[in-house]
Amino acid sequence: MKEEILNLLADRSYTRRKIQELAEYFHMTDTQDYVSFIKLINEMENEGLIIRSRINDYYLINQLQYYKGVLELNKRGFGFVKVDEEREFYIHDTNMKDALNHDVVLIEKVKSHGNREEGRVVRVLRRGQIRYVGEVKRGRKEYIIKTDDPKFDKPIIVDMAHAHGAMPGHKVVVEIKAFKPQIKGDIVKIIGHRNDPGVDILSIVHAHDVDIEFPKEVYEQIENISDEIDPSDIENRVDLRNELIVTIDGDDAKDLDDAISLKKLDNGHYQLGVHIADVSYYVTEGSPLDKEAIKRGTSIYLVDRVIPMLPHKLSNGICSLNPNTDRYTISCIMEIDKHGEVVNHEIVPSVIHSSYRMTYNNVNKILDGNQDLQKEYAPAIPLFFLMQELATLLRKVRDERGAIDFDVDEAKVIVDKTGEPTDVVLRKRGASDKIIEEFMLKANETVAQHFKWMDLPFIYRVHEQPKVKKLQQFVSIVKPLGYTIKGSLEHVFPKELNMIINASKGTDEHVIVSTLLLRCMQKARYDAQCLGHFGLADEYYTHFTSPIRRYPDLLGHRLIRTFLFQHNYQKTAHFEEVIPELAEQSSFREKEAVDIEREVNDMKMAEYMSKHIGEEFEGMISSITSFGFFVELPNTIDGLVHITDLTDDYYHYNEEQMTLIGERTGKTFKISDKVKVKVVACDKKERTIDFEVVGMESRKKKTKIVKINDRKVKTKRTKKGKINKSNHRRTRRRR
Repeated sequence: MKEEILNLLADRSYTRRKIQELAEYFHMTDTQDYVSFIKLINEMENEGLIIRSRINDYYLINQLQYYKGVLELNKRGFGFVKVDEEREFYIHDTNMKDALNHDVVLIEKVKSHGNREEGRVVRVLRRGQIRYVGEVKRGRKEYIIKTDDPKFDKPIIVDMAHAHGAMPGHKVVVEIKAFKPQIKGDIVKIIGHRNDPGVDILSIVHAHDVDIEFPKEVYEQIENISDEIDPSDIENRVDLRNELIVTIDGDDAKDLDDAISLKKLDNGHYQLGVHIADVSYYVTEGSPLDKEAIKRGTSIYLVDRVIPMLPHKLSNGICSLNPNTDRYTISCIMEIDKHGEVVNHEIVPSVIHSSYRMTYNNVNKILDGNQDLQKEYAPAIPLFFLMQELATLLRKVRDERGAIDFDVDEAKVIVDKTGEPTDVVLRKRGASDKIIEEFMLKANETVAQHFKWMDLPFIYRVHEQPKVKKLQQFVSIVKPLGYTIKGSLEHVFPKELNMIINASKGTDEHVIVSTLLLRCMQKARYDAQCLGHFGLADEYYTHFTSPIRRYPDLLGHRLIRTFLFQHNYQKTAHFEEVIPELAEQSSFREKEAVDIEREVNDMKMAEYMSKHIGEEFEGMISSITSFGFFVELPNTIDGLVHITDLTDDYYHYNEEQMTLIGERTGKTFKISDKVKVKVVACDKKERTIDFEVVGMESRKKKTKIVKINDRKVKTKRTKKGKINKSNHRRTRRRR
């Protein structure tokens, strides 16, 4: 009936809109029916589907200039509500009512400023978040939780009955039980004391509502899973245990989910085998393991720990392709010709026995000619050089196709046993890293193409063309550096963008150009439709190679098992229904994992740089905003030079070219400029680092000791001829 009511109210010519008139229309006039109808109308009103006018007529919300959306707050108090893909309303801090970050709200349009529409929150339809992480503080009679979330600045009151043993100084998870008249909560978890090792990282993890431990039902299920393969299923698989198969991973990797075999065929072609842990054999659909894997979506890799998607018994045990051990796999075996094209392939259930557990470092050294390692792994040496040969060919084909090579440096924060950061180093990608990357890409592409042509339900990794507006901004920034895109930005090809990346290689601005282009890209996501992968210049793409740590890969394996191995086409309709929802959930969990990893890294980088306050470094301007510019150091750590600390002139922001231009001197700061900076402040909680340009005197207030009535008192003053930040902000508003 909800749909029928919405369809009726959508008809603007329909005028009988009072509740009695609507009840008559739907023949709901009997007492019992009428009461049910009123409840349904109230429910729809509470959901923000319909709204009452001043004369008690009912309308769809947008018919009366009302809109529904999720509120995204800024730290400074204002926010935005996105009501559809193309439309967003600005909400001033005075128009928030009692809405909080991520709440689903009903807003009304109040006025517009140029292209920006402004709205006012009418009411909160649904609270977006009720759990927060914060520190316990002592109040007058109760405890007060000061949350870590900078967008939630209200105190949460917890009485002693709901403290559950928490004490001042504890970091806790608090659940809000009442929002009015005061915000009151119940402590549901004590993370630890704020100064305990690792509590800082756990606080970020819990703030994203991620569970560390698995539910009891999961542990009960894995008790029945053996540590060794069930030999009875070997007869149903291709036996590859006599093949030379190796794994190549990082030094500290424990979840080994991919292995490689490779040989030259008599016709001169390559036979590449990509063998992936058969996780779907153990994680069956609808089981407690499967439900928890859906909820987690992905493993999360932090500086001092991994939060796995699957319990260690699977991720590091029976599913991990450990050396000299029989393991069940799903193999994609491809015949590749001299042009780098897959001319034949098969996807089969298999059993392997990995010969060597290799690391990227050791394989890189072998390929560089290390005699000792070549002697130690003598039987596998020809395999590694053949891998390099094939990977070079595949890379050449990918380059010719126009795949974009961002080649952006990644940093790794080194921490000691207490979680204290001791160094920040760049991750170097050697030859073996690129070999494995090429082989995984080829397997993913082959599996995706196989299912696309079978026209069966499947989950794909998609990456759509960048938005024209973002490309226009990119062009305006890099054009002064000597780079441009030929042709129309509305139909740009990956090859055009990759040409810019290649042209910048070897220059100072290469990292900046790559990073700026990366920011232009849309986020890759999962989808039930095969929409192609723009960045890889690939028409077909999926994630097949990491089912231990990514749910979409596990789902892909389940679909392979169902359709290719069991030939069970009766489940086609079932998977057509569930895949879109699972794809959306996986995309969301992936974004959350990336956010957690980034926040932890930013926090540890700020903590690391706090030991270097006062020191000077040379860096490059990586981004410019209206409030200053960010400088990136060679180890990828970046910090803000606030516009108020550019004291040699008053600077105007050019949004189109992303530059700051001095009003009096004409001096310009642009992206890729090299600057020498000094570390002046670090905030671990806010995860921020502040720089000053060396040679510019700060406008920060200086402390002076003066005598008042024979007592020494500290006062604040600003240097003569300078203005403080608050004055500067007022000046900017006037201008």
